[in-house]
Amino acid sequence: MSVEELVRFNGEALGHARHTVLAELTLGLQAGERVALLGPSGVGKSTLLAALRQRLGYRAAWCPQEHGLVPPLSVYHNVYMGRLERHSALANLLNLIRPRRDAWHEIQALCGELGLEGLLKRPVAQLSGGQRQRVAIARALYQAREVFLGDEPVASIDPHQARRLLHRVQNQHTTCVIALHQRELALTHFDRVWGLRDGRLMLDAPARELTLDDLDTLYPDAHSSDPQPEPA
Repeated sequence: MSVEELVRFNGEALGHARHTVLAELTLGLQAGERVALLGPSGVGKSTLLAALRQRLGYRAAWCPQEHGLVPPLSVYHNVYMGRLERHSALANLLNLIRPRRDAWHEIQALCGELGLEGLLKRPVAQLSGGQRQRVAIARALYQAREVFLGDEPVASIDPHQARRLLHRVQNQHTTCVIALHQRELALTHFDRVWGLRDGRLMLDAPARELTLDDLDTLYPDAHSSDPQPEPA
């Protein structure tokens, strides 16, 4: 039984305008793959995710690195934004004034799974960094699309919560590409690892065949590159 290839890059250059970020990129994403994307800050992970998002179109749910939330709006309204395009402008305007009952219950259940119980009415501006990150994950899950693309969605979350959130994402999405700083999670929660360094794809292998030492070769200073999580 053949597996659908969702995206293929064949010796391509990715970047912005005339600036090449990733050179001679050759890789493919198949349906059902769970891929961890690793590499130092600024190496091109966001550029690759943007290219995947462009080619996948509406098949991909998106969780950006900077969250993309609207601080004055509530948790509910920020998550609801994941499905704005499914409703008319009038329906979305009315929802700002009086939340849709069906959407409220669905988002309430989703946020409960992500540790955001009782926060649906709270403005995002009043949340901690870890809570804001979980709101961004909830919005991406609420999009209910085939593929999950995440740009460091668990970077500001403690390791236990990060594992739980990745499990929740992967329960809903059999195909995902998620940029990480936590190398251990790449080996324990993903099928495949893409590793970037010096503007090139340096690693493309099944996670079961890799060790932490293999992943450390992607980082100039592996033992000091992990960020400290904010309070969740």
